[in-house]
Amino acid sequence: MKTVVLLSGGLDSTTVLAHALYLGHTAHAVIVDYGQRHRRELRSADEIAWHYKVPTSHVAIDPMAFAGADSSQVGQMKSVPHGHYAAPSMKTTVVPNRNMILIALAGAVAESVGGDEVWYAAHAGDHPIYPDCRPEFALAAGLALFLGTVKGIRMEAPFVRLTKTDIARRAIQLHVPVELTWSCYDPQLDEHPVDDHPTDVIHCGLCGTCVERREAFREAGLTDPTEYAR
Repeated sequence: MKTVVLLSGGLDSTTVLAHALYLGHTAHAVIVDYGQRHRRELRSADEIAWHYKVPTSHVAIDPMAFAGADSSQVGQMKSVPHGHYAAPSMKTTVVPNRNMILIALAGAVAESVGGDEVWYAAHAGDHPIYPDCRPEFALAAGLALFLGTVKGIRMEAPFVRLTKTDIARRAIQLHVPVELTWSCYDPQLDEHPVDDHPTDVIHCGLCGTCVERREAFREAGLTDPTEYAR
């Protein structure tokens, strides 16, 4: 089985990649630059792909596609909200139709490289805010991808009913290099950078993804190796 994994560089997608490899799949990573505010994640994605020695396809989307988006991550670049993902304010982190676009791109890559499946890392914690992370979307997008490709590429969201805490536990079980992953939507300059990254950034510790990440490790009873600004 050859699985094309949408790899953002975050904990979820990295654990999905590790899970595919654990199951014996041959993996190919797709890393997408869509002009995201949290561009630091792209470096993590590259480092993770190198760690697992998987081939990658880098795809860039013209950020002007989201120029009018009322989002803190693309387009108008509003202030990043702080607090838990359950808060209504987190809707400003939505990137319009992002996963539909990314799944379509990954499907094109899969068809081009002889892939059988596309995997993406939606999970239950995303359901309240992101419509393109819900089970019903995954089913519909999977059917569209299957019907829209000559080979009949299948789409899987293996963690769609798992919590972030479940994923943190799975990451540790699979020996995922958690320290390489990036989650933060509002990167902050590191006040104590190392020589090889003098202008490096660290997790803010306050945005929804940071709060969720901290909570997941705490609830799982695991050590969080992440450096937070606050």
